[in-house]
Amino acid sequence: MTRTSYVPNKGEVVWLDFDPQAGHEHSGRRPAFVLSPQSYNKKTGLMLCCPITSQVKGYPFEVAVAGVTTIRGVILADQVKSLDWQVRRAEKSGKVSKDVLEEVVLKIRAILEG
Repeated sequence: MTRTSYVPNKGEVVWLDFDPQAGHEHSGRRPAFVLSPQSYNKKTGLMLCCPITSQVKGYPFEVAVAGVTTIRGVILADQVKSLDWQVRRAEKSGKVSKDVLEEVVLKIRAILEG
């Protein structure tokens, strides 16, 4: 699969360049969890995603990555970003379980609905 033919899809874990960053945002090349569907990502060139960190702190909005053997850590569900996946060189690493996807969506919904 070439980079030009790959379009990220909801539930996948991808590697992205998070630079430039500001303030408390994560930086560098790191894994991210894709929230938006492939149809949106392809049409807009953007994707909604959450960074993944290996520094587990027990924070209520952390969701353990499951189903991707190449990535260990947690999805930071409270740090939703809209990023240009082509410029940031998205590369697929794997796909999480349906349960992980649902847990991330529930945590985001809890934030939005207060």
